[in-house]
Amino acid sequence: MQTTNKNRASDHTKGVVACLCVVICWTGFNIITRFGAKNVFTPFDLGALRFSISGIIALPIFLYLVPKDNWPKYIVLSIFGGLGYSLFVYSGFVYAPSAHAGVFVNGGIPFWAAILVAFSSQFKMPKNLILALALSTIGLLMIGFDSLFVQSMDGEWRGDILFFIAALTWAVFGFLIRRWQIRPFLAMLGIASFAAVIYLPIYILWLPKTILSASFDQIALQGFYQGIVAALFAGGMYGYAVQKIGTREAAMLLTLVPALSALGGYFFLAESLTWIVILGVAIVSLAGFLGAIPAANLNKEAS
Repeated sequence: MQTTNKNRASDHTKGVVACLCVVICWTGFNIITRFGAKNVFTPFDLGALRFSISGIIALPIFLYLVPKDNWPKYIVLSIFGGLGYSLFVYSGFVYAPSAHAGVFVNGGIPFWAAILVAFSSQFKMPKNLILALALSTIGLLMIGFDSLFVQSMDGEWRGDILFFIAALTWAVFGFLIRRWQIRPFLAMLGIASFAAVIYLPIYILWLPKTILSASFDQIALQGFYQGIVAALFAGGMYGYAVQKIGTREAAMLLTLVPALSALGGYFFLAESLTWIVILGVAIVSLAGFLGAIPAANLNKEAS
């Protein structure tokens, strides 16, 4: 019994460390992607850089390790955790700043994760999770109000909606990877492989491009971060964290990202922060901490 408890504690620690790695990677992702979307690249260019680089690395390994009979699940994961998430996020950065991405994506993921957990557990939710959902809703509404009525940037609310949809697709990915018990390493390989196969022909033939006007340094920065750090490393770490500590707690820990993204956008991209945004970030972050508190009455599937 003592050995089992130690193993569980060790797994929990590993999961938390993996989640903190994701927090760092996704904070950088919000800042670097916003920088690219504001300057040279279209959302489709960023998607092409992400899927081409990660796909080149992942495809041969995936074909070697995963039998064809298992491919359908990986295709589904690539639609939610690869194509859907990435393209909605990249499109959102055209309209809205990194602080909003931190709130609506990284704060929205635990919101949607809690909803999915509620459905899967027939709405047997602990009090701390209910409170976390309520606070998350308040924070998200505050940022939405700021986008519609306070900020003068045209179309900022469109970015918020796109970010929130992206959060839903990632929450579904996290839920499925735990439900299907797919190894995080294989999940990332499958997502990168099928996203590249599906997306790149469409991008080359039909989607608008401005990548040829970008400098080598810009392409190298976005290619490395989107294709390796975001697509492979951060995604793999999130999948690993979900396996170790569960969908809910992993998602809730990511609410550290909004505050860090807001600060990064302010210092590195000169993005303004209104008091509504600052308060909304604080509320969503608090909701994440409350939601991450372990609850004894959650069953294993809903954790």
